[in-house]
Amino acid sequence: MSLPDFGKTTRSLRRTALYGLVASLALVSACTVRPLYSNAPLTAGSTVGAAAELASISVKPVKTRYAQQVRNNLIFALGQGAGEPATPAYTLDLGVTELVESAALVQIQTDEDEPTAGTVTLTANYVLRDTTGTVIATGKRSVPSSFDRPRQEYASYRAQIDAENRAARELADLLRLSVAQDLIKHGKKA
Repeated sequence: MSLPDFGKTTRSLRRTALYGLVASLALVSACTVRPLYSNAPLTAGSTVGAAAELASISVKPVKTRYAQQVRNNLIFALGQGAGEPATPAYTLDLGVTELVESAALVQIQTDEDEPTAGTVTLTANYVLRDTTGTVIATGKRSVPSSFDRPRQEYASYRAQIDAENRAARELADLLRLSVAQDLIKHGKKA
């Protein structure tokens, strides 16, 4: 009975580890991770930082209450509280739809008010254009928000509106990140 040759096993393990290290370095070198909140420009050839470029986006008016909530939160996020720009470099067409669903129904009938669960899903479609009207990017993002639906009518209505407001804030943050990514991609093409 003979013992295995550990010299060959150790060499093959080292070789495999070296190949794995080289492959992971190749993958990491292809990453283009950069901080979104840095002062570096988002697009090639731009002289302004990321915050100033995002602040130069004007969001077109919308018609519904929940869409207006998304628009207001997005304007606040893009301009960092400064409002809309006087001379925008980009315009954003925003369309927001809402879907309200009951997630659970009361299964036991008692005298107590037992809440049911509901979900509000806000979906935004957007088109980003530059000053010439050229489409830079289009996208679609959705955010669900759950809420309890008690039997009292006003409490149920208020809970749904609160869920819409939460979803609008989250959707605006998601749209801000998506638009920033779209500007970075557009800058790489230019």
